[in-house]
Amino acid sequence: MGNNKKLEILFPEFCNLFGDISNITYLKKCLPEATFYETAFDQEPKFVKEDVDFIYIGPMTEKRQEKVIEKLKPYTELIEELIDKNVVFLVTGNAIEIFGQYIQNEDKTKIKGLNIFPIYAKRDMLHRHNSIFVGTFEEIEIVGFKSQFTFSYGINNNIYFAEASKGIGINPQSKLEGIRKNNFIATYVIGPILILNPLFTKRMIELIGIDIEKIAFEEDALKAYQQRLKELKHL
Repeated sequence: MGNNKKLEILFPEFCNLFGDISNITYLKKCLPEATFYETAFDQEPKFVKEDVDFIYIGPMTEKRQEKVIEKLKPYTELIEELIDKNVVFLVTGNAIEIFGQYIQNEDKTKIKGLNIFPIYAKRDMLHRHNSIFVGTFEEIEIVGFKSQFTFSYGINNNIYFAEASKGIGINPQSKLEGIRKNNFIATYVIGPILILNPLFTKRMIELIGIDIEKIAFEEDALKAYQQRLKELKHL
């Protein structure tokens, strides 16, 4: 189970805001036999020369976004090929924005993104948005939180990750959260999302191609999830 699967974590030394690197800590507990690569910023990503089954990148500071875009830009076509080949991606927090067309600063200057998806982001560094999120991905209810200085805009009607029943989508005017194309999933929802959502975690592991009966701490994780879901729905 999972002993031949390779999971790559991109730039964990700084793509780790809000404790979201705990997504990977939890996956390691769930998949003790899988191989985890932690790729530092000064290293070439493993996915360039090796077949990997899962790629993760978490939220980062706004200053780091530009550097990460420049780092990944030479691999844009390869990333698109991997998405087309159903490689599983999990992208959390503002990391979603590096895959869009551009990020716009308050002075209207723009940082070009990888331009893989038809969305763009606008920054407002004087106003942080914080909210809870409840939404539906496939048949699974997703719970989590948002904390961001940016919103994304553009058309994600046919490629959204989850539809919000509580909270907002990629911006306050939208109920459609994140991006999902094939097995590429990107979302502003933090928490960390895998720890808060055991049913979603199981689904992600299935997408990676691992048949798993139980995830780590499943009973406790499910109890906490059900309680959290109940509480957030009634806020």
